[in-house]
Amino acid sequence: MKLLLSIGAVLALISASATAQNSAPPFPPEQVKQGAALYAKHCAACHGARMVGPEWAIDLKTFPKDERPRFVDSVTHGKAGMPPWGDVLKPDDIAALWTYVVTGEAK
Repeated sequence: MKLLLSIGAVLALISASATAQNSAPPFPPEQVKQGAALYAKHCAACHGARMVGPEWAIDLKTFPKDERPRFVDSVTHGKAGMPPWGDVLKPDDIAALWTYVVTGEAK
């Protein structure tokens, strides 16, 4: 009986750890708010007010949450039809945008 309880406890810990690793990292609310404001000003015209724009623009709600370097590179240097924003946005601004994209829109 004790062995079964121990196995159950270990499985619960493993499950909790896996869930924590797959969830979005915590971000300061101020950074999310800054990212939302920057998104509204610079990105919403093409990517849509709720991160879902026309077919020709990437759906940012489905952008892989584990590809931050790809996001930063695309925003900084541009990609396909998207212009580069590295001369307009500072690295902290791009980090705030990433935070907004990763955390999603406030419900």
